Amino acid sequence: MDLDTHAAISAIAAKSDFQFDKIVILSNHREEVWGRFEQFIKKKLAHARRQEADVVVKRAHIDSPIDYHSIAKETEKWIGKLSEEAETLVVNLTSGTPAMTTLSVLIGKGKPNVRFMQVTPKNEPLNVDIPLDFSLEYTKSAARHIASKATSAPKLDAAFSAITCVSDNMQAVVSRAKRLAASEVPALILGETGTGKEEMAKAIHKASFRASKPLKTVNCGALAPTLVESILFGHRKGAFTGANQDYPGLFEQADGGTLFLDEIGELSPDIQVKLLRALQQGEITPLGDTVTKTVDVRVVAATHKNLQQMVADGTFREDLFYRLAVGIITLPSLKQRIADLPLIVQQLTQQINNAGVKQPGYISKKISEEGINFISKQPWPGNIRELWSTLNRAFLWSDKVEIGAAELADVMLSVAKASVDEDITLAYHDKVDLYQITDNIQKKYVEAALKASSNVKKHATQMLGLKDHQTLTNWMNRLGIKIEK
Repeated sequence: MDLDTHAAISAIAAKSDFQFDKIVILSNHREEVWGRFEQFIKKKLAHARRQEADVVVKRAHIDSPIDYHSIAKETEKWIGKLSEEAETLVVNLTSGTPAMTTLSVLIGKGKPNVRFMQVTPKNEPLNVDIPLDFSLEYTKSAARHIASKATSAPKLDAAFSAITCVSDNMQAVVSRAKRLAASEVPALILGETGTGKEEMAKAIHKASFRASKPLKTVNCGALAPTLVESILFGHRKGAFTGANQDYPGLFEQADGGTLFLDEIGELSPDIQVKLLRALQQGEITPLGDTVTKTVDVRVVAATHKNLQQMVADGTFREDLFYRLAVGIITLPSLKQRIADLPLIVQQLTQQINNAGVKQPGYISKKISEEGINFISKQPWPGNIRELWSTLNRAFLWSDKVEIGAAELADVMLSVAKASVDEDITLAYHDKVDLYQITDNIQKKYVEAALKASSNVKKHATQMLGLKDHQTLTNWMNRLGIKIEK
């Protein structure tokens, strides 16, 4: 308590809508004035014709007015003691430091007979209603944090030094990316969905000479066709209905830095033309404007589509493709970088545990060697994103500290594959061996099922829809498939 700020205490004591029979003031300094202050409060009560109250100043044993640890101990002691003695305990929130106020509210809310008051700028007492269950709000906040982390993209460290590259494939990719980062040429990152194209773009930016300038990111596939031009190149007030003010587009916002265009294959042909001009000449024209602006932006683009095929089909401009494809990086799929899997799993596990630790009662988990072995045998068509989602489900549903193959198998999702009906044409004199063709297909599926099930015949039989365990054994003998011991 600062005894120079006694107005709040005296106002609450003399003007509140109920009377006090005891007033306890906590102070940690100027003990020589405590007696005078006690008399001052009593005179204020008498002047307001209030009943006489027991007014006492007590020492607060705190290390400093902003030391949360010692303030918490003292607050818990006094609120606990006084709330047990009183029918109703009123806590003054106006006096003291923010740390004192915060802890008074947190601790006081746990007592059913505690009320809170403060004074207005005009020195009038005001009842404070704090309609929060802090325990519930904390739990909800922690749960939302976990949900947000679980549904967001996994964040493998962006710096090149921390990117997982144990496998030869990824070492080669990172080596190329480092060279690309040091240059100023546009970059095109290719790879299946979920392989970490955005993280690679961030790494290239952070390792470039533009690292101190903005990095702006946009998913071109998520943009409404009517808004793409405005979002990328900006617009002027009145350019269209709803354009109530000037808007600097992403090119202008990224001036001096990097613009990452994810899923660039989704851009329409007319936007491709304007993008080509921005790349070739460094010029943009905001929608509704006649003045051209000069921008200095490095473009890093990414897609999981086959842009060369799109060029052949006429859906992607050839000149734009070659402008972007100066520095090409192709990220390998997860099944092509098995050596990286243990470290990737470790990183993702740490992220999930870091998010979960905020949830009361959460127990950190880890993946067993058996679990790592199971993971390495799965195809992961969704790559790191699919692995991230699977680990989150396993951690959510299992009570075990160590997650193994069984727990992972229980949460694996089966994604239906789109059927491809290909027309088969044969020339008049062509000959085919149908038995050999079907045997080759059967062999590939049996081998894939055995691999995915870690050579557990019972599960492989179920995956293949075969009648029983013996049927699978007969197929393996016929197709010349042996299980390595």
